[in-house]
Amino acid sequence: MRIVDVKNVQLDVEKFRKARITLSEDIIKKTSTIIASVEKSGDRALLKYTQEFEGVELKSLRVSEDEIRSAFKKVTSMQLRSIHAMRQRLIKSESDLLDHLSNIESRFDQLKVTRLLRPVESVGCYVPGGKARYPSTLLMCCTPANVAGVKRLVVLTPPQKDGSIDPLTLVAADICRVREIYKLGGAQGIAALAFGTKSIKKVDKIVGPGGIFVTAAKTIVSNKVAIDMVAGPTELLIFADSKSNPRLVALDLISQSEHSNDTLCGMVTTSRHMAIRVKEEINELIRSKEGVQRRDIVTESLKENGFVAVCKRESDAIEFINEFAPEHLEVMTVNASSVVKKIRSAGLILIGEYTPSAASDYCLGSNHVLPTLGFAKSRAALSVLDFLKMISCIELDRGGLEKIESCVKEITTAEGLFNHYKAVEGRFLR
Repeated sequence: MRIVDVKNVQLDVEKFRKARITLSEDIIKKTSTIIASVEKSGDRALLKYTQEFEGVELKSLRVSEDEIRSAFKKVTSMQLRSIHAMRQRLIKSESDLLDHLSNIESRFDQLKVTRLLRPVESVGCYVPGGKARYPSTLLMCCTPANVAGVKRLVVLTPPQKDGSIDPLTLVAADICRVREIYKLGGAQGIAALAFGTKSIKKVDKIVGPGGIFVTAAKTIVSNKVAIDMVAGPTELLIFADSKSNPRLVALDLISQSEHSNDTLCGMVTTSRHMAIRVKEEINELIRSKEGVQRRDIVTESLKENGFVAVCKRESDAIEFINEFAPEHLEVMTVNASSVVKKIRSAGLILIGEYTPSAASDYCLGSNHVLPTLGFAKSRAALSVLDFLKMISCIELDRGGLEKIESCVKEITTAEGLFNHYKAVEGRFLR
């Protein structure tokens, strides 16, 4: 891990973030070709790409009811309880959020404006699969959709080499009342959701994280179908001071860096001594026989992307955090509560040494589908809000329209849209 003295916050943040994700011309070209092929050839293209990219020859893309029943027999009772526990915490936090929203009504100047909340009709959830398995991501995508009242939920996840889907992922999907699960991944899966095929009807919105080709595909089809966000590799930034526990900081940086070798994990501090101690702890854990699993991934990730940013003042550290806009932010300082009040941009804030980012990925009731690549400056975690539409419903009587007639005339004349005013004026000429 690099230890860097921060001199110019904006420039230093840009250096840490540079080349985090690049949708190169080659990637865009390949992805566009796949999308065009699916749009033209439908299921035939999906089966072809599944064989080409996943190494699996499938006769049917859709997971059968028999496969789902079989999946329940393959998971342990403890796994099942854990899935239910995760889901219930998500339901609680998302339901509490929804309860604070309602059909909001405003009345003024003989005008009634009602904002109606309506769920998105159909949503496709992309769940990474293949070699990995992420039943937790399925829960994070589907549970808020359930709370919002989405009628049609579709899950896509790449098959394993034997053509099967991870049993726990199938169980999680069934618990989330998903009735359409397809053995499909990559850009071809996103294209199927966006344009539809004979076996897969198109959806109104696509959510869920994926690799570079999934990200490219979501970006390309976003002019045809709504998407949640452009997702990049996992990020963790920890704000530590001289009183923080360096071993816990090291463990948390290692835990997030094991996702993949392109994760971006770092620490910001005003204590150079703490910076050195954390680096020593990481090296010690990596060298130890029992300390670190997935050692190669962790080592490469922290070596290539890991950093410690040393700031002169706390105000500089907070400015660094807000400019960086991390996916996960852990605040492990003695004055954490006052620091949090000054944070404007972070996907998720975790306070104190007993709130590790690793736990937030699973059982805290928070969503782990979070903005990366600095997008925490403009959006929040996936939530029930992503599955709702707010429709304005307006009612005005004659007196109310009379009150705004002169205003409409003035602005429509300024804009040269004279027929707009005539449509209003015509109400009073009858």
